Amino acid sequence: MTDAAQPKPRIVNRNPRRDSQRLSSVTTAIHLLKTFSEEEPELGISELAKRLGIAKSTVHRLASALLDEGLLEQNADSGRYRLGIGLFSLGSQVRSRIDVAAEAKPILNDMRAKLGENARLAVLSRRNVVFIHDFESNEGVRLRSITGQQRPAHCTAEGLCLLSGMRAPQLDAFLAEPLPARTPNSVTVAEDLAERVRRIKRVGYATEDEECDLGTRCIAAPVRDAEGRVVAAVGLAGPRLRLKKRDFPALAEQVIAYANRLSERLGYEAGQPIYVRVTS
Repeated sequence: MTDAAQPKPRIVNRNPRRDSQRLSSVTTAIHLLKTFSEEEPELGISELAKRLGIAKSTVHRLASALLDEGLLEQNADSGRYRLGIGLFSLGSQVRSRIDVAAEAKPILNDMRAKLGENARLAVLSRRNVVFIHDFESNEGVRLRSITGQQRPAHCTAEGLCLLSGMRAPQLDAFLAEPLPARTPNSVTVAEDLAERVRRIKRVGYATEDEECDLGTRCIAAPVRDAEGRVVAAVGLAGPRLRLKKRDFPALAEQVIAYANRLSERLGYEAGQPIYVRVTS
C-alpha cells in the first residue's frame, strides 16, 4: 500500500469531560464579565456568585484569571471588581475593523427610500472626495450615480463636511493651494471657504448649490468614528428643481440623523468630546 493510500489517523477526544469543563469555565467567565453594567460598575465576589448561581470559590478563581489578563481590575480599597482596560483594547480592535462602507449601505438605502433623492457616502482623498456609495433616486428625473468618481472637496457638500474635520494646520495647507472653479457658483477664495467650514462646525451640516455641477444641489453631514474623528460624509443630492433651498433646514435635520446613525455604528457616542483640533 502506498503512502497516499494509508488511512489518516483518527483524532480521538481522550477526555471529553475535561473539554466540557473547560468550555463551561469559558462560558461562565463570559457571563461574569457581562454581569457588570453602567448602573453597577463594581461588584464583589459574593454578589457575583449570587448573580451567576455558582460557588464563591469558582468566582474567585475566574476573577483572578481575568485580573491577570487585564480583563478585570480590583478596587484596592473595597476589594470589589470592575471591568479592566484590556477589554477596551479588544473593543478598539473590533471597532477598527468595521468597514464604514458596509455599515453605511442599509442606512443610505433607508435615507433614499424616505427622502427620495440620491443617498451618497464620501471619503476624503487628498484634495478630492471619493463617492464610495451613490444610491440613485427612484424618481424618473434623478442624478446619475457617480460611485467611485472623484470631485474637488471644496465644491461638494460632502467635501466641506470632511474639511470641517481637519486639524487647523491641515486645513490651512488645503486653503493655501488654488481652489479651481467647476461652475460659476464654486467658492474659489480661501477666506470664504474657511468661513463656510467654520459655519459647518457650528450647525453640523453643509449645503451645495450648483457649485460642483450645474442643476444639482446637496445637503451633507459628517460621520465620526469611535474617537470623534470625521471619517466620511453622508449626502442627499438631487436636481435643483426638486431640492428647494427653503427645504434645506428641515432636510438637514434628517440627513444629520442618518449620519449620526452611521457614526453610532462606528462606535461614536453623541455628546462625547470630538477630535481635538490643534491650532499650532
